[in-house]
Parts: sequence; C-alpha cells; structure tokens
Amino acid sequence: MKNYLKKAISALAVCAVASASMSAVMPVNAAGSSSAADTFPFVIEGEDMEGASLWTQNYGPSPKNSSGKGFFYLTNSGASFTVNVPEDGMYTITARTAQTLDKNGRMESVKVNGVKRMMNMPYSEEWTDFNFGSFRLNKGENTIEFINEYGYMAIDKVTVSVTPKHDYSVATDELSDKNATPEAKSLMKYLKSVYGSHIIAGQQEIYGGGHSNNYEWENEYLEDLTGKVPAIRGVDFMNYNPLYGWDDGTTERCIEWATKRNGIITASWHINIPKDFDNYVLGEPVGWQQCSYKNYQSGEGSMSFDTRNVVVKGTKEYEYFQLAMKDLAEQLLKLQDAGVPVIWRPLHEAQGNEGNYSDGTAWFWWGDRGAETYKEIWKLLYKTLTEEYGLHNLIWEFNSYDYSNSATWYPGDEYVDIVAYDKYNVQYNRGDGKNSGPNLLAIASKFDSLYALTGGKKMIAMAENDTIPAVDNLMVEDAGWLYFCPWYDGGEDGGVPFLGPEYQDMDELKKIYQSDYCITLDELPVDLYTNGGNNGGNNDPQKDTYPKNIKVNYSTKYHQVQFIWDKVQGADKYGIAVYLAGKWRVQTSNITTNSYVTPKNLTPGMSYKVAIAARVNGKWDTANAIKNAVSVTIK
Repeated sequence: MKNYLKKAISALAVCAVASASMSAVMPVNAAGSSSAADTFPFVIEGEDMEGASLWTQNYGPSPKNSSGKGFFYLTNSGASFTVNVPEDGMYTITARTAQTLDKNGRMESVKVNGVKRMMNMPYSEEWTDFNFGSFRLNKGENTIEFINEYGYMAIDKVTVSVTPKHDYSVATDELSDKNATPEAKSLMKYLKSVYGSHIIAGQQEIYGGGHSNNYEWENEYLEDLTGKVPAIRGVDFMNYNPLYGWDDGTTERCIEWATKRNGIITASWHINIPKDFDNYVLGEPVGWQQCSYKNYQSGEGSMSFDTRNVVVKGTKEYEYFQLAMKDLAEQLLKLQDAGVPVIWRPLHEAQGNEGNYSDGTAWFWWGDRGAETYKEIWKLLYKTLTEEYGLHNLIWEFNSYDYSNSATWYPGDEYVDIVAYDKYNVQYNRGDGKNSGPNLLAIASKFDSLYALTGGKKMIAMAENDTIPAVDNLMVEDAGWLYFCPWYDGGEDGGVPFLGPEYQDMDELKKIYQSDYCITLDELPVDLYTNGGNNGGNNDPQKDTYPKNIKVNYSTKYHQVQFIWDKVQGADKYGIAVYLAGKWRVQTSNITTNSYVTPKNLTPGMSYKVAIAARVNGKWDTANAIKNAVSVTIK
C-alpha cells in the first residue's frame, strides 16, 4: 500500500518523490522533537515507583506470582512515577492490582498531573488488570500518582499505553424503527456522515414562559456573541400532560425551526405525576404546584405513586401513564405530519445518583425503582408510540451514565438509536484540578465509557451540558461527541446563567462556534430531510476518487492543524503528502477517517502545500489529489 502510493506520486510529471517518511505527523523543527520520550507501552513495577516500599505480604490474603521482587501496598503513603510523551495525546493507565479489604469494592484514586480520578475497585485476591481509563498527557514529562485516600490496594505493576483512536465508522445509521419516516432516515444518515469529524451546535430553549415568553432568547444571545446560530434546538414536552397541561407553542416552534429554518429538533419529556396520587382522580386537572417529576424518596415527589406499576395493566399508575402518552403522541403526530423528525430523549437521566449509592435515589420518578423497571417503562413507551400511535419520526436517544453498573440500564440496541450523556461538571466532579469557573474538558473518559457500552455501534451525543468543551480539547482527546446542547440560560430570570461567564469561557465559546469543526444552523445542508445532506452537507459521501472540500482548522494556542474533507465513496484509506524542497513527500497512507490532526508545536510561520489522496478499489488517484492540494501556514 505504501509503495503503491509512492510509485503513483513518482509517476506524476509535476514532481519527483524522495523516500517517504512514514510518520503520521507533519514535519516539525528540531527544537520541537522529543528525543527523551519514553517507549510505549511504558511499564513500571509497583515497588519501583517513587515513595513506594517493597511488600511480599499484605494485611489480608496476598496474591502470588508478582512480576518483580514483590509489590507495593498502598496504605498510609502513596507512590508516583513520571512518564515522558512526545506529543499531547490520550494514554491509558492500567495496573495489575489486588484489593482484599472490601468485598463490596473500594474507591481508589489516581492523579495525573495533579488532577484526580476516583474509581471503584472490585474485590480480588488474585492479580487483576484494572483499567483506570484514558488520560490526556501533555508533551514532555507527566506525573502519575497513586494517592492514599481510601487505600489498601496492592500494585504489582503499572502500564501506560497509547489509547487507540475510536473507529467512528462502526456506528450505524440504521434506525431501530424499521418503519421510520423518510425524513428521520435522512436526518440519521446526515448525523452519521458528520459523526467523529464534526460536532453540531445545539441549544436548549427556555420553557414555562421564561425570558418574558421570549423563546428565542438563547439563540439571539449566541448569534450576537458568535455571529452564528445553533443547528439543533432543544425543547421539552413537559407542559403537554393530563394534569395542568397547557399549550406553550412548543410544537409550532419545532415545526417552524425544521421547515422554515432547516434546523434540527431534539426533545425531552419531564413528565409530571400528582404528588397526592392516592386521592388523584384519573383525568381530573391538578395544579402544577401539586405535581412533580422527582423521585419518591426526595420528599417532593409522590410517596404513593409506585413506578413499578406503570407497566402493570389494571393499575392506576398504568392508566395514568397511558393518558400521558396519549397527550404526548398528539403533539408528536403533528410533527410527523409536518415532516419533522425528532431526536427523542425521553425518560432522561434515569440512573441519576443511583449509580453512586445503588439505593434507588435516582433524581426522577422513572428511575426510582431501578434498572429493570426503567427498561420496561422505556420499552412500553417505545412500543406504544411506534405501534399504537404510528409515530415513526423519532430517533430514540438513551441518556446514559458511566457508573460501573450503567450498562444494566441500557434498554437494548433494538430500542435505541443514539446514546447520550449530560455533562455538568462546573460545580461538582470537575476533573480539571480547578475549583470554579468554566470547565473546558472534553470529558474523553465519559465518551470512552459510552463508546464501550455499545462497542461503538451507536453515535454518542452530549445531550445536555454546562460548559461547552474547548474545540482543541475535543480534537486532541478524540472525544467525537455528535452534538452539544447547553441547558437553557436562567440568569435573566434569577436562575442558573449557563451561557454566562461562570459557565462559559467567552473566547472559547466564540472559537468553537466559528470553527470549521462545529456545524451551525447556516451550515446544515438544504436536503437535510430529503437526501441525508448528500447534495450539500459537510463530509458527504461522493462518487469522486479524490477528496474534495478540504477544510483546514488552525490552533494558534497549540500551533496545530486539522484537515477535514468530504468522504470518498468506496475509499478504505486516505493518504497525506506534503510538498517540501521541490518534492512531494508522503506523510501517511493509513488514515481510515475523513479527518487528520497534526501533533502540536509545529513551527509558526512555516508554510506547506498538502495533498490528500483516497484509495478506492486498491488504487490511489494522486493526480487529482495534487491538483486539489491546499496551502497552510502554521499559526
């Protein structure tokens, strides 16, 4: 493959090719090289870490057959080591460990460059490879520490390895509903076409008459700040219910957004129940003050509404949920009749805090009786809407967590189209070592967990968030979230100002909205709902034999470049060549996605001519690739 590409370029009259460098990076000045970088995978014996002591017997059952002289037993003091990496990137830390103190599992902590991550380590009397996850390491020296917070963990050895890139091509664009509308199929096809190489901008609208009934407040604010409008509008169908239901115009705004402005709709459903369910009469109105969507343990929810009965025919809870679904379906059918598909995220955040405490204290009533009941409710909703009401315009999005038992809440591939995560890490669980202010992390470890949940088969979205991650973090950390969607801004109404400086870094907010990596309303294809964006969308599959529409993103902070190009139909590999000193030099011919990110710290001011070729049916069209070459200057 490599020789074929080099021979093809050699045949061109425009230049001769010298021997090719097969590194997957663009040329870097000598001062930026990392000759002192460690070799990966990097392995260190537990007893050889800084501050470690040699153990051969711990306080409980001791594992046998240590890999070195013995092991390190984390008790009153921790241990650390440093590792030197050539470029910023993601690295996985695994440890050969044993934990014999707590049969219910024990929390253990690792710090990477001062930022702590805590995980529950299961009981084991034998050596077990425990994965602490993927971490961003910075070019140069990085410190990894095992700290005494809970402790009593035996460490035989630690391995640091390069985290493999995600394979976004395995995600499906086939909907779980085999009778899905053409519009839903087309939207799903478009979402898949940009997944992993772009992120779509979204924004939740206010509800309940906030902002003095100005439901465009968030979008107008963002347009004034960035010059761009989000592509996705987030709404909630909470106010359509059998209790105090009132028409706040949500359905009409969805139709206008999709049909008049060519935008995308995502919807959630905070379905309320009467607090005094015992005395509630089915079909009778109840004031909103006497309703709640919280769990029964909170003191604010219904103590008499038993979530388990929602799936039991003949119960009052079952009949109430049937009424709620009927009201909901009436609105969703209006959208279907108007040709509007919906990224549908019902029964969201079901696991809530349950994953922390495993005692049923989920935030919402639909999760307060555990995973099995929740999955039955999800399936009941899915089947009722699709089979009884004939709703086929829904792209079903499951809201997950990354707790150790989160997989038990997953309804199943046949009931889910997209997996989502809600990111709120400004106030709690920051993970960036700071105490306040915007949190710009791409939360790559969360993305990794959700990717593993389905083996990458389902696209992964950031369905709600506070801070929008920095675009540089998203690119470097390979966190290919399908879209982001900050919750509505309540600052003007005395609530949480999610679009204000406490939660958003204004420079980074403008940067991501104005980047080629982020898709905004004006960049959605005109055939979004008819042909999957194939006649005007970003990264559309095409019949050409070389990449077109090459987009270049620059990072002035990291002196880094990202290339994104249209997918070439039938291509299994892409290659990059750079014109240097009068010759084309192949940099890599093993790219499997339609994007490429250089390492950081390229030389500012240096200019390059870059050609991107595609391999189709074993052949490289290098002639057209060179004709279509782009020029870049490192910033």
